[in-house]
Amino acid sequence: MLTEVPPEQYAAILDDVAIHMLSQAGITRPPIDPFVLARILGITVAEDADQAGRGRYVRLGSRRGRRSQVAVLLRPEERRERFYFALAHEIGEHVAHDVFSRLGTTPSETPANAREDVANHLAGRLLVPTDWFLEDGIDCGWDLLQLKTRYTTASHELLARRMLGLPPQVIITIIDKGRLSFRRSNVLGRVPPLAEVEKECQERANQDGVVYERESPPLRVQAWPIHEPDWKREILRTEVASW
Repeated sequence: MLTEVPPEQYAAILDDVAIHMLSQAGITRPPIDPFVLARILGITVAEDADQAGRGRYVRLGSRRGRRSQVAVLLRPEERRERFYFALAHEIGEHVAHDVFSRLGTTPSETPANAREDVANHLAGRLLVPTDWFLEDGIDCGWDLLQLKTRYTTASHELLARRMLGLPPQVIITIIDKGRLSFRRSNVLGRVPPLAEVEKECQERANQDGVVYERESPPLRVQAWPIHEPDWKREILRTEVASW
């Protein structure tokens, strides 16, 4: 069923459900704290260090006609952004039924992983709402580091991936320890290999540890070093003037 829905319609429904939740909670600007959102929604959040996954959505049994209590169990994480995303994902699980309802279907009529996909897509939009992110991205020239200071509960990777859901035409690339780990565009067709200008920007960001930008029509490349003591990652945003 989900594969039959036009991508634009599906994205619009996800955006609407996410922004409606934030509006109901009185959240009108980033950063979005999913713990605040969970509290407003009446979701109990607790830690469970023994569970296999990062997050688990459970409904506790009702008593004497009372409604069941919703709870989310989270595995402790060193990275705070992973903790935030895990909770946002489970909140997405909590309201996924609204997305399916708007699509005119139910989880039982969709592939087994459909609910998980919906929850993931909602999580990204709860932490990085589409309309807000588009406005902020344009205002700062899509500077990833500047956007991170505003959307502090989202990881650099999530912010970069969210750029793929917005204009203009771009390619997002992630290099981990010198190896390509992610490369995707927001237009149809095969993504081309790294261009020489992209390689140059990545290498400069890697070696010098500074943001490096270069324009080589039709490409405009931005490369950000996301470096830690034992891990080097570079994230590239390549804007394509013409495809």
